[in-house]
Amino acid sequence: MTASVTAPGEARTPRTGDPGTGGFRLDTSSLHASVTDPALTSMTLLNDIAGRYPEAVSFAAGRPYEGFFDTGSLPRQLRAFEEHLEGAGLGPDGIRRVFFQYGRTKGVIHDLIARHLALDEALTVDPESVVVTTGAQEAMVLVLRALRRDAQDLVLTAAPAYVGFLGATRLVDMPVRSVREGPGGIDLDDLADQIRSARREGLRPRACYVVPDFANPSGASMSLADRQRLVDLAEREDILLLEDNPYSFFHAGVPRMPTLKALDRARRVVYFGSFAKTAYAGARIGYVVADQPVAGDPGAVLFADQLARLKSMLTLNTSTVAQAAIGGFLVENGCSMERASRRVAAVYQRNLRAVLDGLEERFGSGSGFRPAGAVSWNSPSGGMFVVVTLPFVADDAALECSAAEFGVLWTPMHHFYGGTAGFRQIRLSYSVLTPEQIGEGLDRLASFTAAGARLDR
Repeated sequence: MTASVTAPGEARTPRTGDPGTGGFRLDTSSLHASVTDPALTSMTLLNDIAGRYPEAVSFAAGRPYEGFFDTGSLPRQLRAFEEHLEGAGLGPDGIRRVFFQYGRTKGVIHDLIARHLALDEALTVDPESVVVTTGAQEAMVLVLRALRRDAQDLVLTAAPAYVGFLGATRLVDMPVRSVREGPGGIDLDDLADQIRSARREGLRPRACYVVPDFANPSGASMSLADRQRLVDLAEREDILLLEDNPYSFFHAGVPRMPTLKALDRARRVVYFGSFAKTAYAGARIGYVVADQPVAGDPGAVLFADQLARLKSMLTLNTSTVAQAAIGGFLVENGCSMERASRRVAAVYQRNLRAVLDGLEERFGSGSGFRPAGAVSWNSPSGGMFVVVTLPFVADDAALECSAAEFGVLWTPMHHFYGGTAGFRQIRLSYSVLTPEQIGEGLDRLASFTAAGARLDR
């Protein structure tokens, strides 16, 4: 194949759909507002900048550690799932059908996920309450779509919030009301105030999205007392809790806190799970546990049934081949993701310590006291993220400068506030880096910070 080259001064033949032709064009003003919403462009922005500066040390992407990936494990795990199906009584024709045909809308590894939750989270869930989704992102869209009845409905979330959840709310036109977040997670007093304020305005608060363990982006975790208070508040205020739990296994070896779902006795919690960080992101397997009983719908017993109905019109079913790979991963690990995550959790703990120690070496005062205007940061005990506060604006333009002139990438925190705050904060993700790369990246960040502080004066 040869490339078509246009000589200097020669007119180029327009391609079909070329913006420069006189044919039909779309204008963004005629499209849904989400196509230009900053909440939906942040991920593509980061990918674009990373692609243009491949030599930069990247603290930007929240991807899982790659050092334990092994393509040779995939055939073994597929075989393990095949043996699981054989043990369940399926014959050769049935097994081939599971692997290669359109699958059950709710998924084909729901029983293994229920077993994992029983082992790792002390959760007894009906496998029929589990819907396996194309990543946890699809689960969020399905739940929000189901809850969004009309313009009076809204959802609450801590600020800052996971940008993927904010994007999902935009896709279904679900208004969001922000709640303060502190070092111990979502501010429960402010949550109660925001719920009551919304009701006084004639609105219907439907649910609150929360990440109780090592939240993205803040790294905040909730205490056991606050988890129980939040569950009690949800029942008292008649809202659902949308609990997202992608990071809780990445802890320092101490016993993990119970999930909100484990504390829930009134079925107020809809639980999102994912294997993107604990197994491998490429499978794109997430799930939602929606065991709330449904009244007034003879075709649905559980909320999960209604979500499956929506899914059937969105993605029909989740890839059975990808489910088989994750199913085999679960079988190999006795359905315990706690056990499966120990190696990678140790890597994240090592990297977290390298980041925190490195920040102290480069920006610390030695006394622990940092004057106003100095660089500061939080100190999460696990997860994948650290938030750094800078003495100057750290927006998208600053990120471009950081990448081009200093060779270091990070994520501007304003994306996690929907563009309303966080303009002097950045998120550092350390999951895919070595300690040596972390040290080099922090050296570059220190140089960028010194230059930015001088320019800001």
